[in-house]
Amino acid sequence: MIRKILGICIAVAPVLTMASALAQGQLSLADSPQRSASKPPAVEYLDPDEVTVRAGKPTTIALHFRIAPGLHINSHTPNDEDLIPTTLSIPEASAVRLASAVFPPGTEFSLPFDPTMKLSVYTGEFTVQARIVAPAGAHLVEASLRYQACDNNICMPPKTVSAAINVIGK
Repeated sequence: MIRKILGICIAVAPVLTMASALAQGQLSLADSPQRSASKPPAVEYLDPDEVTVRAGKPTTIALHFRIAPGLHINSHTPNDEDLIPTTLSIPEASAVRLASAVFPPGTEFSLPFDPTMKLSVYTGEFTVQARIVAPAGAHLVEASLRYQACDNNICMPPKTVSAAINVIGK
């Protein structure tokens, strides 16, 4: 069963089991993998670092991302209204405008404790087709991918990964 608590979706059964183990001294917070200082990011922007586009013309660019092993993120169209969709944005103040973003379809995924609940998620690597419009010149764009990463037991708070791209309009 998944419950939304303070904006975080949590798999209730595994959380109760962990809480019970903590209370009985069978598990300590130091054992938690989330406390590791060297934990890799849940989602990493891969490329491109630079693109050249026709100035003033809508151009589609492919943005590549990688999700850490053992994690999944909700797709851009999750199957439950309480789940946070993955979104792409470019700041309003940027000279480069995001006309649209086309996400891949999500993969159907079920959690071990509730195989009847079907989630729409991304795992591994995925690509977003971003249609942008840029004026002439060089522009450093800080696109943002907002996502909520989960493992098989718990969903972490939503985060944003920056995708820095040098956009050259010619």
